[in-house]
Amino acid sequence: MSVDVSSSDAAANEAPSKRKDPKAPARAATANGWTLMGLIRAHRREFTIGSAFLVLSTTFAALIPQMTRGATNAIVAARSDLGMKYALAMVVAAVLGAAARVLSRIWLFNGGRNIEYRLRGEMLAKLHTLGPAFFRNMSAGEVMSRATNDLAQVRLLVGFGALNVVNALVAYSVNLPLMFARSWKISLAALAPFPIFLALTRLFAKPLFSRSRATQDAIGALSERVQQTLAGMRVVRAYQLEGAEFSSFKRLSNQSLEANLALTRLRGSLWPILGTSAAIAALIVLWYGGSLVQRGEATVGDLLAFQGHLALVAWPTVALGYIVSILARGKASLQRINEVLDATPDVSDAGATEAHEIRGGLRVDGLRYVVDGRALLDKVTFSVPAGTSLAIVGKTGSGKSVLAQLVTRMLPTPEGAVFLDGADVCSIPLATLREGVCLAQQEAFLFSTTIARNIAFATGDPDAEANVARAKSAAEEVQLAGEVSSMGDGFDTIVGERGVQLSGGQKQRVSLARALLAGPKVLVLDDPLSAVDARTESLILDAIDRAAKGRTMLLVTHRIAAAARCDRVLVLDEGKVVESGTHEELLRSGGVYARLAEHQRLEAELEAME
Repeated sequence: MSVDVSSSDAAANEAPSKRKDPKAPARAATANGWTLMGLIRAHRREFTIGSAFLVLSTTFAALIPQMTRGATNAIVAARSDLGMKYALAMVVAAVLGAAARVLSRIWLFNGGRNIEYRLRGEMLAKLHTLGPAFFRNMSAGEVMSRATNDLAQVRLLVGFGALNVVNALVAYSVNLPLMFARSWKISLAALAPFPIFLALTRLFAKPLFSRSRATQDAIGALSERVQQTLAGMRVVRAYQLEGAEFSSFKRLSNQSLEANLALTRLRGSLWPILGTSAAIAALIVLWYGGSLVQRGEATVGDLLAFQGHLALVAWPTVALGYIVSILARGKASLQRINEVLDATPDVSDAGATEAHEIRGGLRVDGLRYVVDGRALLDKVTFSVPAGTSLAIVGKTGSGKSVLAQLVTRMLPTPEGAVFLDGADVCSIPLATLREGVCLAQQEAFLFSTTIARNIAFATGDPDAEANVARAKSAAEEVQLAGEVSSMGDGFDTIVGERGVQLSGGQKQRVSLARALLAGPKVLVLDDPLSAVDARTESLILDAIDRAAKGRTMLLVTHRIAAAARCDRVLVLDEGKVVESGTHEELLRSGGVYARLAEHQRLEAELEAME
């Protein structure tokens, strides 16, 4: 079967000009991403209860100006006993209002925290599904920026921002009717500047959003640079590029500073304008309300009550300037988070059927894999019976590693081309496939933790004593235990970032031990001998022989000594199968494999003569 994945498969095989850019603007509502209202609806219990307490808090606060009015009028009328009753009622309302306000903040802020927790979990789960196509366009530093700074902004939006929006709506709903009930004239006069508030907030909204997005992007670029520099610190020191790296960091830091200052200047200019408008409203109440008191159309208590209600309305209105900024920054951050949640995985469970037991029989039928119009693999066909081994040999760029990744579905495997125990691998759930098929990649990745935990990582619980013991046994299998015991902390030795404290051969053997510990039915080893010397190579080959017993093994290698130990050998050249057979058969044929064997034999003799 021939399948051209350049036209039928996932984003990893599209031309770069056609790939979705993760930094492109996100859609308003997506299948995987979230809208602001969607997040709030998903946690409506917390926000409903918090809003209910906020209504109580604002209602108690609105009663205080009315009680102030009653107490003032009682004092003017020489009714001190009535004034004392009003004063006690004010104390009770203040206490109850404060308690309700605290509870409203607990529920609303917890809602924001829960949303942050939920988004963090969804981002992590999504990142586990994404492949090379995504990470070619979004670096680890950029991802970390979105998972920390952007999530914090969303939490601020749905927590503090939601509280103030609800507070403003409730304050208007409760206080405005009370104001108009007392005097519609003073109410209209006091609210005259408020349309200015609304016009200003609308005018500032779009610039705040664009500058907030620019600020978040600048922070992301700075985080990306820091991550790259720290990861490559040894290279930086080796080439004495500390000065250049400092200059680059300083430039990005200044760009981030300028973006933040631009946002701060815009936000800072909004606050004084809104504050001045609120002060004008208070001045109007004193001026116009005072004239009504002189004419006998209002009392001093009415005037004080108006001032109290106006303060309860004015503060949420003034705070709208800050809320608009939070809304703009939070929406920009949510957009950046959705760019991760909306990304299309290279490999997915779409079309997968029920899981079945993996025994290890492997068949590849007419596999064709095309990237950017170039066939990396072309009509590759072979089969590996369960419990046998196959070596895949070829020069650099022949497609060996691509084939290993397609067999294990680390890349988007075309349908109808790779079969495991007779079932199309695309129909096998990824969880089942990953459990039964393991790929030990050529570039071994190690976590910055101990050697034991790196090996035991395959068990899912690297700290369990039983798994640590199994990890040590696996290290013995790959002839690593002796070298580890000579290290200061033995298996508790910290390997450093990406295993920087270990040699290339040691890293490969840690990776191989981890793969063996997983106990898969199909073990695919991608050039596990590329960074070891001749003695270590022999030891690892012995370990591979032991590991191959009872399981199917694909060994990607360019070394004839390794290929000779496998049951059969497949030779690739420019993505095509040019030879296939046993080691002895291929040597007798005098083809590519025989020439490669002779070349390596001569190299070994020359090294021995030196």
